[in-house]
Amino acid sequence: MKKGVYLIFAIAVTVMALALSGPALAASSLVTAQDTPPRTMNPHGSDADANLSYMANFFDGLLQRKGPEGTLAPALAVRWERLDELTWKFELRKGVKFHNGNPFTAADVKFSFERLSNPDVSEFINTGKTIAAIETPDDFTVVIKTKEPIPWFANNMHQVFIMDKESTESRDPGEVGVKPIGTGAYKLVEWVKGSYVRMEANENYWEGAPAIQKVEVRPITESSTRFAALASGQADLMSGVPVELYDKILKNSKLDVISRPARRSIFLALGNKPGSPMNDVRVRKAMYMAINEDEIIKKVMRGHAAPAAQVPDPPTIGYNGNIKRLSYDLGAAKKLMKEAGYEKGFEVTLSGPNDRYVQDEQIAEAVAKYLAKIGIKAKLDVKPKSIFFDQVAKGEGLEFYLIGWFDGTFDMGRTYYKLAHSRGGEKGYGSLNGANYSDPELDKLLESTADIVDPQERGKVLQQLNKMAMVDKIVWIPLHYQEDLYAIQKGKGIKFQPRPDRWMVYKEISK
Repeated sequence: MKKGVYLIFAIAVTVMALALSGPALAASSLVTAQDTPPRTMNPHGSDADANLSYMANFFDGLLQRKGPEGTLAPALAVRWERLDELTWKFELRKGVKFHNGNPFTAADVKFSFERLSNPDVSEFINTGKTIAAIETPDDFTVVIKTKEPIPWFANNMHQVFIMDKESTESRDPGEVGVKPIGTGAYKLVEWVKGSYVRMEANENYWEGAPAIQKVEVRPITESSTRFAALASGQADLMSGVPVELYDKILKNSKLDVISRPARRSIFLALGNKPGSPMNDVRVRKAMYMAINEDEIIKKVMRGHAAPAAQVPDPPTIGYNGNIKRLSYDLGAAKKLMKEAGYEKGFEVTLSGPNDRYVQDEQIAEAVAKYLAKIGIKAKLDVKPKSIFFDQVAKGEGLEFYLIGWFDGTFDMGRTYYKLAHSRGGEKGYGSLNGANYSDPELDKLLESTADIVDPQERGKVLQQLNKMAMVDKIVWIPLHYQEDLYAIQKGKGIKFQPRPDRWMVYKEISK
């Protein structure tokens, strides 16, 4: 991966003619070609990063993440503190209004958090389940008590968007899902599914009106078509520059590409049910050592990735810089397979999405070829993300799969609770543990971190947990960290810095 947070290169591309309705908007406007469409305008209706990216323009959380480092900062709450292990207090911002003119108060916060537990309107069920009580001593104070200690609770407040109680209760859920009423920097003008999302600046925004007055987002999932929209002048900015076109776009003097190392790691999740070959750590280690990740980065990712030795990234509490990636070593891998009694290999199904991560299907294909060299016959089962992630959430039919992850709370404990803790129970642990991995020792150590408040102490224990998982037990096989690539039109004065979460927050962009 190229070094540095942002690198700007001259780029060019050979593109097909593209007919898109309407010219690019005026100087105070911005047209973007985005790689994913919104699912809903209900801010609690999808917990996918792609949907939260849209919602961050129409709604605010109690807190927000700002700048290229994702620093946690005040938003609808001006101050917050942890009163004890279970209790959080938020002092709210005064004078804020929703897009319909209604004043923002503590009642809206209480309503929004209680709404999280309703499966008919929310995908934030697990967050909702953690809340024991919400008190509103006055119109601008909220006290939230959780059922158990949650050290990262405040770190997640930028993703829980606050809705207007009055208008949400008075409208049909279907209307709520297409017409957002928030406190955000932008108001929705029109959403034509599959075509565009148009928004205009909220002139009364509490942080001040954003620099860009009008924004039109054109969701184009096909990468070459998306880039053609930019290269032909139909868009000013695009997300998701395809790596396979990168070398071809170096000659176009009208365009710039902006690159930053991504927080998202790509890795392989494995089940360990009794009787499965993958229940033997020697087999898991052999699989790890049989995969030539350097070659994947060079040939599949075209150099736009960095090898990973763990799932968390460096900014995350619990990242352990002492963990080193296992070297590619076919001889050692074959020896481990023989020691484990699987010299002749075995059959396994390798699942994954084919439309979610950069080159995801091609990565899965490469992994299958590498595993074949140690006798493991990996049958590929790649599918659209809408189907795949439903399987992950249900924990059904998956034994070995490719997935990506970065933790929006910057806390590895949350990652492990979701992805590695044994599934089931009232607390909803292991909600994204699709392969049903289970290890009582790992669960016990993870649960012991729940009441550790001090970040340094917490970091030390989570680093120990991380080493146990990645080195001793090989819970996952890490592959690489992605690189985020964006492209913009030169000469238009667009000032854009990519966020670590890949959200497109238009109040942070100017011209």
